[in-house]
Amino acid sequence: MSFPFNVYGLAIVGGWLATWLSLPLWRAWCRRTGLVDDPGHRKIHTEPVPLAGGLAVFTGMVVPLMLGALAVKFGWLDLPTSGAFGHGYARRAPQLLVVLAGALAMVVLGWLDDKHELAPRWKLAGQVTIALAVAASGVRVTLFVPSLAFSVALTVLWIVTVTNALNFLDNMNGLCAGLGAIGAWCFGIKAAVAGQYLVAALALLAAAAMAGFLPYNFPRASAFLGDAGSHLVGFLLAVLAILPDYYSSEHPARTAVLNPLLILAVPLGDLVWVVILRWRLGRPVYVGDTNHVSHRLVRRGLSKSTAVLLIWLLAAAAGALAFW
Repeated sequence: MSFPFNVYGLAIVGGWLATWLSLPLWRAWCRRTGLVDDPGHRKIHTEPVPLAGGLAVFTGMVVPLMLGALAVKFGWLDLPTSGAFGHGYARRAPQLLVVLAGALAMVVLGWLDDKHELAPRWKLAGQVTIALAVAASGVRVTLFVPSLAFSVALTVLWIVTVTNALNFLDNMNGLCAGLGAIGAWCFGIKAAVAGQYLVAALALLAAAAMAGFLPYNFPRASAFLGDAGSHLVGFLLAVLAILPDYYSSEHPARTAVLNPLLILAVPLGDLVWVVILRWRLGRPVYVGDTNHVSHRLVRRGLSKSTAVLLIWLLAAAAGALAFW
């Protein structure tokens, strides 16, 4: 049985709608509970803005998955139990549950940081713990090295690095969510082309959930992602980079494992740049500044919206290279 490609469409529409419809509800909840970003140093807004984005994006992921599970259970949606999808589901389902649990944990960790401004060491400890849980589930980077310790260590380093790269770039309206949507879309298409249908559906769902937040955040923001959202976006991109099988007997080019570096070239390049710069200036690497690529483009005369659009374009172009 061939894969029902309408599932891709349902994932995209469902993810976008669930985020878009839930955001006003989460925004009102954030205002009632005081989960807002107040104006202050290095802030461009003059009034408190609800930190509702991460909660809405997570809703955009979970609600379609729950509705899809109910649809399959009651026979409203017919999914193949054999072939590529059935094999992928049998192999990946336990891992995907851990991924969703990790996504929830990242949202909670970011929410705690939004609410209480966690010390950097505690935030890093939380990120490492979540990454270790993902690695323990079997979602790991190997790079052709037959060593479990190496694989786990590299996986933790990758997840923590990508999570913080997106967290660092959450400094202008639409930037982090837009980069997340572009990256997840590229991972989804790569997986779909390779016949990894379950991973593709999850990636497209994530891309749509992130895109559903953008109408509330770009070019003007009535809600921010907050650390809960930027942690979620970074974590999802890190995991979506690991889940696809880039190397196989059908696709024997080992250089294909470099695809994630191309798809995530912009946030990773920005992270490397600012970390090196802060280190050379003798500043803690975890203390924010205005030396990110977005800030530098604005200092060169671009408007903030134009700078974000240009960075989106660069990310899309780098992602396109991964298909060549």
